[in-house]
Amino acid sequence: MFCYAVSEFGEPLVPLRMPMPEPKGTEVLLKVDAAGVCHSDLHICHGFYDLGGGKRLLMGDRGIRLPVIMGHEICGTVVSAGPEAEGVTTGVRKLAFPWIGCGSCETCARGEEHYCLSPRFLGIFRPGGYASHVLVPHPRYLLDIGAMEPAIAAPFACSGLTAYSALRKIPESVLKSEPIVLFGAGGVGLMCLTLLRMLGARGAIVVDIDATKRATALELGALAAFDGQDPNLVDSIKAASATGKGVRAAIDFVGVPSTVQTGFDSLMKGGTQVIVGLIGGAISLSIPLIASRAIAIQGSYVGSLAELDELMQLVRRRPPEPLPARRRALAEANAALAELDAGRVIGRTILCP
Repeated sequence: MFCYAVSEFGEPLVPLRMPMPEPKGTEVLLKVDAAGVCHSDLHICHGFYDLGGGKRLLMGDRGIRLPVIMGHEICGTVVSAGPEAEGVTTGVRKLAFPWIGCGSCETCARGEEHYCLSPRFLGIFRPGGYASHVLVPHPRYLLDIGAMEPAIAAPFACSGLTAYSALRKIPESVLKSEPIVLFGAGGVGLMCLTLLRMLGARGAIVVDIDATKRATALELGALAAFDGQDPNLVDSIKAASATGKGVRAAIDFVGVPSTVQTGFDSLMKGGTQVIVGLIGGAISLSIPLIASRAIAIQGSYVGSLAELDELMQLVRRRPPEPLPARRRALAEANAALAELDAGRVIGRTILCP
């Protein structure tokens, strides 16, 4: 098999040829048909998360070992399976759930493998989809994609799941009756707009600093789109809300101090702020205001296997309009990452080996 891998943090990916994996036990071997390029891949390439105040969480301290074959949005064709893999049919295209835990701890037993303290995430701790082939530990991590093309299905493993899990943290009554505010109109933000329509929600007010991304959000159904650098941004959000006094929920797909603060300031009493983005930094919030305004602040990290199964059932019943996407050859992985890092990607980039 061939792949593109991070051999040194902060350096471009390098092409590698490796022995073809042979599935053992319950393992299933996929030929990769499509692999999404996610913003999280940039953090792995750079080798750290920005914690603010000059502090960094190094990828090595997180347990990531080089070389890393990235790519956690994987759709592929079943090639072969180990002798203990039951119910596997070769030649069938599947979406791989990448957020795999150890499988033996209490967290995994609760179905929350994405919170496992000994993770085996594909594309992070195990080889991922920036390759011609990938091993999946068990058939239960393979989901049906129906009649969808692999390049359309692949982003649901992270972009779609992340947006869906974040939306599930907001009361359904709020989603149905009032617009929420979304920070970031990148791949995940635009996916969230699509899911809001599929779920029959009221819709969203979108905030982004990029005019092209704001225009795309409006084309995909955003109720309003505001410039994140507008000095009157909080007032604009409140004016566009259902009451004119603020929103009851905000989802931050960016994760920088300015978006977190704006989201907090835009919430009504009893509102919910869900933080997803990992771009980084730190912020100081007033503790009395959190309590007196009864604000719920919650982080959201990808999603569970059960949530992805729910999402794919929904997608198969109500196929969404495809998000803007650019397909590139695997050999263009470095160019795709550079384009994403520069903020020039509208929607998603999909690598097709």
